Amino acid sequence: MLTIGDRIPPFEVKAVVSIEDDKAFTRVTDRSDEGKWKVIFFWPKDFTFVCPTEIAAFGKLAGEFNDRDAVIYGVSIDSEYVHLAWRKSHPDLRELPFPMLADVKREISQAFGVLDQKEGVALRATFIIDPQGVIRFASVHDLNVGRNVDEVLRTLDALQTDELCPCNWKKGDPVLKAA
Repeated sequence: MLTIGDRIPPFEVKAVVSIEDDKAFTRVTDRSDEGKWKVIFFWPKDFTFVCPTEIAAFGKLAGEFNDRDAVIYGVSIDSEYVHLAWRKSHPDLRELPFPMLADVKREISQAFGVLDQKEGVALRATFIIDPQGVIRFASVHDLNVGRNVDEVLRTLDALQTDELCPCNWKKGDPVLKAA
């Protein structure tokens, strides 16, 4: 698995950005949104139980991430057509404000090192990548355990201070000073 200090690997895939058929699809690459922080999160597959809870949580906080000059990319091994069908059919996913990347060849999951070899799906992994393309946060969960999106936002806030942030630090709290 890629880790802190590694660079974002190159990729180019189709993604779903809308439920309107004539605006549904776009291409996303590792170079998209250059100069911004990126939060890239992986889920195993569409039309499951835990996944939409996480995806919807990222959607609800998308404005908060945007306020921090960060873009969100969601990734699974499903095709863009499966993503579109799921978004159209699931009320919590219809208005997602970020692209759902279609990693049908499993190239992104493999490049990030989060492809579960036994199941053939991406693990629940989250990466925060700085504007220079360097991974600054990496987390992975078992397939049956959802992540805490508030913690991802808190971690982004801490990383953006470029200071020493203690345990449970929140935006606006004092940072630590080295002796």
